[in-house]
Amino acid sequence: MGHFAQFGLVALDLANTWDEYLDDPERLPDVAALRRFCDELEEAEVAAQVGEDDLVAVRAVRSRLRAVLAAEPRERAPALARWAAELPVRAQIVAADGLPELRLTAEHASPADRLAVRAVRELLDIAGAGDWERLRLCAASPCRDAFVDRSRPGRRQFCSTRCANRAHAAASRARHRA
Repeated sequence: MGHFAQFGLVALDLANTWDEYLDDPERLPDVAALRRFCDELEEAEVAAQVGEDDLVAVRAVRSRLRAVLAAEPRERAPALARWAAELPVRAQIVAADGLPELRLTAEHASPADRLAVRAVRELLDIAGAGDWERLRLCAASPCRDAFVDRSRPGRRQFCSTRCANRAHAAASRARHRA
């Protein structure tokens, strides 16, 4: 994976293009960065179309996506449904391993809408795989990266070892000050 594509999912990787650990948290500062993001996620057609207006629109998609992910698991589904209702979604049946499969697409839509529809589709796939409750935002402040907890007990709170170590070190310092 490249600079952006940690998970290979627009739903998580786009949400994580805002990184509070960085001096400048914006990881999509310009159209070139957005093109690289799209290329890494195998959205070459979208990458070829993006311009300045699309950069603003994709950042708005990221904000909406982060709001959905930040919702409590019970509220996340209605938030996702409201967002999907606003998108130019088209249902399509495709053959997957010889079986019919329902797929959401956004043909002839703006680059931002196409990324949004892919994010919605991926979130539905995460839910369908039984991981909806394991879709989380990192508990280490200031990080708020999205991740799917794939640990056996399902109680992971941090997106990475970096964040876990920082949170544990901060808690230890706080205990020693008290």
